[in-house]
Amino acid sequence: MPEIDQEEIDRLERGRLFFAKPWDFVMSVPSIEILPPIGPAEIAFSGRSNVGKSSLINALTNRIGLARTSNTPGRTQELNFFTSDSGLSIVDMPGYGYAEAPKKLVDAWNRLIKDYLRGRVSLRRVYVLIDSRHGLKANDKLTLDLLDQTAVSYQIVLTKVDKLKTGELAKVRAATEAAIAKRPAAFPTIIATSSETGEGMDLLRAEIAQLAS
Repeated sequence: MPEIDQEEIDRLERGRLFFAKPWDFVMSVPSIEILPPIGPAEIAFSGRSNVGKSSLINALTNRIGLARTSNTPGRTQELNFFTSDSGLSIVDMPGYGYAEAPKKLVDAWNRLIKDYLRGRVSLRRVYVLIDSRHGLKANDKLTLDLLDQTAVSYQIVLTKVDKLKTGELAKVRAATEAAIAKRPAAFPTIIATSSETGEGMDLLRAEIAQLAS
């Protein structure tokens, strides 16, 4: 394992302190008309249904139950806002790719997501969560296309890496890096995480804290 230099140690500590503050649920937004006023910087978490967005937010903020988790795909149907006194808001976006939801509901989710991405000037970055066991799927690539078109910076976060066998993570990471290499809005660094073990949470906290500052 490579040795961590003092600069990286300090960066990780700033991330830890940034998320050590209390985080609270603010509101759910079912339509673009009732978005909260533009204020603090925002980051958003996006991903396929059941990719582990709510679990990751809970692990990131050290708050069990802050974001509602469910084994039922499509549970998050609105933009859910969370904040602390750190000067940053976290937005949990509706999961995409849930084929069993009624088409009318799926269409409404998609419109909400597109309207939010296109018009939210306070949005600093979208973290696109990819299940490490499955890699990038077609509906993930459609989301990346939209982010590229709207010039919204995004970063890939691999989830559930504790479920992988030895050696599989390197292959998934390499394939994902190759897939985003020429995408204009993609941040090149991929973060591998596990909400169960805490792996990668220190790196993700540090990235977000640095972005917010």
